[in-house]
Amino acid sequence: MSKTAFLFAGQGAQAVGMGKDLAASFPTARALFDQANTVLGYDLASICFEGPESALTQTENAQPGIYLVSWVALRLLQERVPTLQADATAGLSLGEFTALAAAGTLSFEEGLTITRLRGRFMQEACDATRGGMAAVIGLDEGPCREVCEATGVTLANLNCPGQIVISGELDRIPAAVEAAKARGAKKAIPLTVAGAYHSPLMSSAQPRLSEALSRVQLRTPRIPVISNVTALPHGPADTISAVLVDQVTSSVRWEASMRYLLAQGFTRFIELGPGSALSGFLRRIDKTAQAFTVSDVPSLEATVKALGGG
Repeated sequence: MSKTAFLFAGQGAQAVGMGKDLAASFPTARALFDQANTVLGYDLASICFEGPESALTQTENAQPGIYLVSWVALRLLQERVPTLQADATAGLSLGEFTALAAAGTLSFEEGLTITRLRGRFMQEACDATRGGMAAVIGLDEGPCREVCEATGVTLANLNCPGQIVISGELDRIPAAVEAAKARGAKKAIPLTVAGAYHSPLMSSAQPRLSEALSRVQLRTPRIPVISNVTALPHGPADTISAVLVDQVTSSVRWEASMRYLLAQGFTRFIELGPGSALSGFLRRIDKTAQAFTVSDVPSLEATVKALGGG
């Protein structure tokens, strides 16, 4: 029997209009957006639906916004295909919180509140530092790691074969880009980002996130949830908070996470939330894996049909 994993997007997947057609088409979705507004005390739904983009891209809005749209996509798919069960979950950076909520480690409301705070803490860390990031295309991890060591930056995201993101002090990024090209990268492109995510420059967010997580009673996941830090399933409840705090400054080991699931016999992956980047990464990792997305009404209908739902 095939195994199914639910995948959840991270920051960068946000787009003005996300979730709007779902809320207009399904009462369950509209109710969840209304509930989120009540929990947070401001109109996050309107920012997701109408923007402006400058507001949506603010980290403290983007993170709970992506979490919310991902949760809506999950609930609608479960509503339409009630027999569908995930055998594991995983999420990219921010998406790990959605993955944990889907596995019962924290409630929808708790996850929404924590991602809002996490976004705020990370934005403040960005504002207090001068950080940058760059995408490196067509260079393996080993040479890329050597580039990082030589130029004083770090590996932020190991997404899939040939796609790595580096992170560090803004004035070090140009040298790292040139060094990557010299080592054979097809492309090395500075990214337009607020700061150096998944690098030591985010460390000021960690104690504040730890304190926020201490106010939540985390529960052991019902199904395996793959950690970005270890690329292995999270352990018992009392170990999860520390790993989530480590994740703020650690590399996101996405390719290794997907290879772990593939090695465990997972063949079907459903990406829930805005965008389709994770499905694209998966195709680069293993072309034989089935990948579905649920981000809007057309993709929901297509996935429901493919899964044999009503």
